[in-house]
Amino acid sequence: MRKTFYFIRHGQTDLNLRGIVQGRGIDSPLNKTGHKQAQAFYEAFGQVSFDKIYTSTLLRTKQTVRPFLDLGIPSEELSGLDEISWGIYEGKEQNETIITGFEDIVSSWRNGNLDLGVEQGESPNQLVARQQQAISYMLQQKDEDTILVCMHGRAMRIMLCHLTGVPVCLMDDFPHTNTALYVLEYNDDGFKIVDHYNIKHLENI
Repeated sequence: MRKTFYFIRHGQTDLNLRGIVQGRGIDSPLNKTGHKQAQAFYEAFGQVSFDKIYTSTLLRTKQTVRPFLDLGIPSEELSGLDEISWGIYEGKEQNETIITGFEDIVSSWRNGNLDLGVEQGESPNQLVARQQQAISYMLQQKDEDTILVCMHGRAMRIMLCHLTGVPVCLMDDFPHTNTALYVLEYNDDGFKIVDHYNIKHLENI
């Protein structure tokens, strides 16, 4: 079995721009720049014959792939593709307290404490568990050889780790920005990145 996955992060939202924590529980729309990024991605990759599109359950991912959906490509939402839950930080501006909290928790993750999460939020290991369910589901689908997956920044970094055998504690080694692309090929040997952090479509934005 061979499949090719195009993983992209959603386009920019006003909350991204304002430094407000989104996470799984905040369903914000794209802003003007986000729609431009989505259109630029479409113009760069609209010729790819995608068999299926998967998004998270959140509006910003569905809006990002809207030009592809308008072509009539089949699509499906998977909660396993949702962003990590940032718990009590969600919807709050990143003030000094929250920034310090983020730095502490990301440092703990880097040191291997992957069962730690923000209060009322998720840990990386909890996120990996639901991502693995989503990936297993996608791999089981027949006649879906070329797949577009739109998800979220932190979630995508963690996804790229466990798909490619990189320790999840090294998640921050994967750069990301809005609509950044990673292309992965899957065969019986597993996943391999064949296009790493492609942002060429953003050059004129």
